[in-house]
Amino acid sequence: MRIMAVDTATTSCSVAVVQGDEVLSERNWTNDQSHSRHLMGMVAGVLADRGLSLKDLDAFAVSRGPGSFTGLRIGIGTVKGLAYTAGKPLVGISSLEALAAQSASDGLVCSLLDARKSEVYSCLYRKHHHRLRPLGPERVSPVERAVEAVAGPCLFIGNAIQLHRPTLMELVESPRFADPSDNTVRASTVARLAAHRFVGGMEDDLFRFAPNYVRKSDAELNRKRRDG
Repeated sequence: MRIMAVDTATTSCSVAVVQGDEVLSERNWTNDQSHSRHLMGMVAGVLADRGLSLKDLDAFAVSRGPGSFTGLRIGIGTVKGLAYTAGKPLVGISSLEALAAQSASDGLVCSLLDARKSEVYSCLYRKHHHRLRPLGPERVSPVERAVEAVAGPCLFIGNAIQLHRPTLMELVESPRFADPSDNTVRASTVARLAAHRFVGGMEDDLFRFAPNYVRKSDAELNRKRRDG
């Protein structure tokens, strides 16, 4: 199965085409500019690298969050449009799950993404023989709460590590930290996780598919405060 995958959950942007275990092409970009400025160019680039067109793809995958609200909307909107145009199925993958899948070893893995406002998006997993089992829900909280359930050796992975490393070292006994190259989601990882979903017939409804923000938007929070 030949899958194009996209990740725009954070300031990094990644696009890949994967066939089986082979990464046919992958492009990664980190910049403060909006993903809308370069995403379609990256899509065209990975296709051109192998002389492919949309009709040569079997399916699409995209990180569905949590992460940047604007980034997720751009990535998901783009992939939904491509999937609709090509008439191919789509599946969404958690950005926290994709991070955990990039960890190099088995055991406890805690994915941490910067959520701003002194908070992190987090989820704790147990990894065994390349399989991940979530040990709790995805959530947004201060980093102190995110690590409450960590007991024993744990690998931390994600872009929030550089912001909260001193706190993690204080709160967790002998924490381990992922290689910096693994702290941003790679589209090739999203594609590989998606391949397992497609094999199990777990594709998403193209028209109902939406981001998983985890946190409510500022507009929703302000409305809730106004309503008491």
